[in-house]
Amino acid sequence: MAASSSTQYDVIIIGAGAAGLMCAATAGYRGRKVLVIDQANKPGKKILMSGGGRCNFTNLNSTPSNFLSDNPHFCISALKRYTPQNFLDLVERHGIEHEEKAAGQLFCKDSAKEILAMLLTECEWAGAEIRMKTSVKSITRSAGDFRVNTSSGTLTCESLVIACGGLSIPTMGATGFGYEVARQFGLTVLPTRAGLVPFTLHPELKQQLAPLSGVSCPVEASCNNHYFREPMLVTHRGLSGPSMLQISSFWQPGNPLTINLLPERNIREDLESLRKQKPQSTIAQYLIQHLPKRFAQTFSELHRWEGPLQNYKNSDLERVSETLGQWTVKPAGTEGYRTAEVTLGGVDTRQLSSKTMAALEHPNLYFIGEVVDVTGHLGGHNFQWAWASGVAAGLAV
Repeated sequence: MAASSSTQYDVIIIGAGAAGLMCAATAGYRGRKVLVIDQANKPGKKILMSGGGRCNFTNLNSTPSNFLSDNPHFCISALKRYTPQNFLDLVERHGIEHEEKAAGQLFCKDSAKEILAMLLTECEWAGAEIRMKTSVKSITRSAGDFRVNTSSGTLTCESLVIACGGLSIPTMGATGFGYEVARQFGLTVLPTRAGLVPFTLHPELKQQLAPLSGVSCPVEASCNNHYFREPMLVTHRGLSGPSMLQISSFWQPGNPLTINLLPERNIREDLESLRKQKPQSTIAQYLIQHLPKRFAQTFSELHRWEGPLQNYKNSDLERVSETLGQWTVKPAGTEGYRTAEVTLGGVDTRQLSSKTMAALEHPNLYFIGEVVDVTGHLGGHNFQWAWASGVAAGLAV
């Protein structure tokens, strides 16, 4: 959209991502004069890369229980008022073909570009202006208005919305700017860390699992009383895949992960039954029935499970079943913000209105999307928070 020469706006939104664009369209339709600014050269970069380029734009089963926050009740209001069905209705009005992959996870059939195009079209229809390649140098407040000093001049507004995301994927332009603004206005920022992120392994285990790079298998991963039953992927750096990304949000350095490699089976019963019926069978042969062949063979070799089952005592089978059902891995760490899908922590929601996303001490200053301490599980929930928080602020600014 062409930049105008105006410097006075009702609403300025810093951040042209999912939450910012949603907020802009919502406010624009209310007749507010809206400007979105962003330092990037193009809007919606994370939208375009999400879901393997097909954008997992919501989850039909999204509920407040799918979100992590130090103040877990905060997200309820916005999520209740703007639901996955509301966003799906918008997608369908724009004629975007979509498909459900895993339960509730909706993706574009073709490309994430369609979701971005839809948001930009909505902004255009609502009369919201978008100005890219515009960095913010400072923000001050005088006579009730905000003065935003940018690389393209000084702008003023009645309502200021911070929608510039967290620290994840710095190559896409992520910075801690939103947290700096929060601190400038006296808000607490809770400690941040990478979430939905692959694990790295200590050299010895990494070397042992190296032959399995690229192999995926369904597991149940648990840590700190949280469980996820989804695929795990062994990579040349460590462990990834949905189960690992999910559990990473609940992991703290030094914690072990417990991985059940056969969550659908009663391993002990299986092995005892197989020993009775086919005493010449090996553990590797049993595992090949339920796991990828390369994984089954390498894992058996690693643990030196050799020879036929008839040579295994009950106590041996108990140890094997424990290893398979409660494989304990101590990660070296995570890949960090470089590949993290989200940032955990952020602006303390106890200082925001759950209805409008405004700072309680500064009623015309709003924080939405990833910059606040609300983080969804994998599978479209973080987009749903972006839409819901964007609409909540857009109806209030």
